[in-house]
This record gives sequence, structure tokens and C-alpha cells, in this order.
Amino acid sequence: MDLQLNGKTAVVTGGSKGIGLAVVRLLQEEGVSVVAASRRTTPELEETKATHVAVDLTTAEGASHLIERATAELGGIDLLVNNVGVGDADDFLRGTASLTDLPDDAWRHTFDLHFYSALWVTRAALPSLVERRGTVVNVSSIAARLMSSGAADYSVSKAALNALTKIIAEQYGEQGVRANSVSPGPVSTGVWTDPDGVLARMAKAQGASHEDFVKQTLQGLDSSTGRISTPEEVARLIVFAASPNNITGAELIVDGGIIKEL
Repeated sequence: MDLQLNGKTAVVTGGSKGIGLAVVRLLQEEGVSVVAASRRTTPELEETKATHVAVDLTTAEGASHLIERATAELGGIDLLVNNVGVGDADDFLRGTASLTDLPDDAWRHTFDLHFYSALWVTRAALPSLVERRGTVVNVSSIAARLMSSGAADYSVSKAALNALTKIIAEQYGEQGVRANSVSPGPVSTGVWTDPDGVLARMAKAQGASHEDFVKQTLQGLDSSTGRISTPEEVARLIVFAASPNNITGAELIVDGGIIKEL
């Protein structure tokens, strides 16, 4: 299928690994020129030959710097994928504390990373997106719908990101800008697979093996497919959402059937 993206330009945040790296690769396959942003590059990102901007997106200044660099490199921005997130395993695990034990600085850091980074980058990119009738894809999470377990600050920040997506779609739709969220469930990235990742550390704390803990967690989430998604599967949905269509203000879910409510 030709997604009609050849010749377009894109900015992908969190593009050095995992879902972001898969998005960079797939966009390039579709003929898109890509600027990838992350704190550090990786050998895998360097292999793509995408332009890398080393930046801290937990600050408004970092977001402005990214868009200035990207605009200079690309000439303008057609597609923006706000994917940066999760961060350090310690941050995520700290979020599993109760409301009375989770300090304000944890909430602020999580919102800076997952919500404000998308707000700041989108706001900086909007003049170009409006000019080119562009598209925003915010990478959210089914955690925004599952409040019973996991990191509370992460879940709430992703719920806020979904709301921001709808606001962008509503306020800028008449100017030709579309905005959608893509919400993955468990994905085979470092959070789930790294030997020192979030799931591995939770397994160790409970005296379980990493493999057994992953299986147990999936069973608890009641995944219909019984497996986690790959970064490439999530990337395909993100790139489709970025392609020309009439979908906007929507949340697109790729979770193996964990979310069962209408």
C-alpha cells in the first residue's frame, strides 16, 4: 500500500530506540525525511542516517531548540510524532507508590516527560504544521485507561496526553491539521525485555524469574492474543495515522485485546 508520504518531512521524538526507532525506519521506507530527537543517539539510529538532535525535551527550551533545528534541516514539518517517554526505570517504579507516598517532584518529572514535552514540541511546530496542513501523532498508552495498577503518575500523564490530542484536533482542524493518539499495550521494548528493565526489577523484588513474571503480568492483563506487541507493529499504526486520511481526534489502540470495553 502506498501511504502517500513520499517527499514528506517528519520529527520523531524518542527516536533512538524502541517504538521511536521503528517509526523512523518505517517513515524512511515510505520516503519521508526524518529528524529524530533523543537525549543520546544509538548505533541503531545512526544506521538509519536520520538527522539526530540531542535534546532534553523535559524543558520548553529543549522543545524550541528541536523545532528550530528540524525546521532548518527539513525546511518545514509535515508530520510530528511525540513518542518520547517512560525514561528511567527508577522513575517508573517510583510511580507505583501510593498517592500519599508519591512526591510532587515525581509527578512534575513524569508530566514534563510525557505531557509537557508533547505540548511544548507541538506548540513550537504548529506554525509549520498549519502551513503544510500537517499531522500530529501522540504516542500514549492503554495505561491511561487502566488505573488499577502500575505507575499512577504515568497513567494520569497519558490520560492528559489523550485530552491534549483532542484539543489539537478541535482547535486546528479547520486549518488542516489532524491529531491522533496511538495507545500501545505491552511492547517488546526495554521496559519489558531488558534484564535491568522495569519488569525484570519488579520480578526480582517478588522473587520470580523475569520470564515467569512477564507471563504472569500478561495473564493478569487478560491479553486476548496472549503476547506483547512488537515495536514494528506499533510503528505501522503510527505511520498509518500520520498518512493522509480523515481520522482526527481519535485514540487508536494496539494492545492485543487487553482493552475490552466499548
